[in-house]
Amino acid sequence: MASVRSSSSARPGLSVPLVTGLASGGGNPGLLAKQALELGARVVAVDRASAAEDVQLACYAEAQRRGYSRGEFQLPKILAGPSAVAEVAGSPCDVVLNAVTGAAGLASTLAALDAGRTLALANKESLIVGGPLVAKRAAPGQIVPVDSEHSALAQCLRGGRADEVARLVVTASGGPFRGRSRHELEGVTPEQALAHPTWKMGPVITVNCATLVNKGLEIIEAHLLFGIGFDRIEVVVHPQSVVHSMVEFTDGSTLAQASPPDMRIPIALALGWPDRVPAAAPAIDWTNAHTWSFEPLDTDAFPAVSLAREAGIAGGTAPAVYNAANEECVAAFLAGEIAFTGIVDTVARVMSEYDSAGRAVTRVEDVLAADAWARARARELTGTAHGADKVSRGTTERRGAHSDGRNAG
Repeated sequence: MASVRSSSSARPGLSVPLVTGLASGGGNPGLLAKQALELGARVVAVDRASAAEDVQLACYAEAQRRGYSRGEFQLPKILAGPSAVAEVAGSPCDVVLNAVTGAAGLASTLAALDAGRTLALANKESLIVGGPLVAKRAAPGQIVPVDSEHSALAQCLRGGRADEVARLVVTASGGPFRGRSRHELEGVTPEQALAHPTWKMGPVITVNCATLVNKGLEIIEAHLLFGIGFDRIEVVVHPQSVVHSMVEFTDGSTLAQASPPDMRIPIALALGWPDRVPAAAPAIDWTNAHTWSFEPLDTDAFPAVSLAREAGIAGGTAPAVYNAANEECVAAFLAGEIAFTGIVDTVARVMSEYDSAGRAVTRVEDVLAADAWARARARELTGTAHGADKVSRGTTERRGAHSDGRNAG
């Protein structure tokens, strides 16, 4: 996560972001120190208090490597602990870029919104699990999407009035297993699932792209960001990942946003919104021939999108349950505890056992309670906690509704 303040540069009309703070889990202190000194961040936060000393030593080492003596170079202030990242998110700046992984990013999202910062949101999970809680605290236009799909939708929506929008079309690469049947997916290994054909990402988001859970999360995000009903949000498979999403209008025309699969473009746009950042990344090379294809989603092999749609329609804390159960199932899959198909099967079973009726999201505690229940039940089902009804690696059991998601998707 980063907090950013804009400043005028020597080039007229161009705003250069100054990084005022950085935050991370603390697992890579050397990289965090390098970024902090290179970008001149005044404060650095780590979620794990035990990592604070490592980050401090890494900052001293990085300063030495750069030729700075301790007296000549101001090292960043280091914050540590569970609330440290949210503290940076609420600190004085213009834009907060929240890219915390998973539901853990909710506190930072709320802190940034409450402080009146523009929120460049890469952590879709905080919006999805927080739902109305996040929406109520956000002023119009305060949340700017960083996901390439939602950035594309935001750009295309500039092309018409709200009452002219027929539907949103979210594109998906199809992941590394596009074209495979459900039976063929049963033997997928973690190594295979982590080999995304287009994007390089962390393990959780990469597996989410392989199961298309990420795409399911994205349709909930699109609904919350743009106020479009779930019956007017579609997913289409586009393997080349050049058209990042489309908006269909009532007159039959469709606007699409196309660019090479390079996250620098949506990140730069989010930091500069509503203005574009010149030369953020290379454009499409129109001197070469291109073939772009589109195909319908196979919901039998990849039911995660359908399940996410059901969670979104149910509303309340149901999306939080969907997200939390998935995060636990992905961890179980990467640890070799369940089969690849067991991820969404288990999420579907957790969802079928959850009664979301009357469970509105009015407080953070509502989200945390649903999150905790879903995680505990998912761990029981996957056998990663002491409990019954383990979903075995070879024969995953499924009960309840049909199930079927990110950036890359």
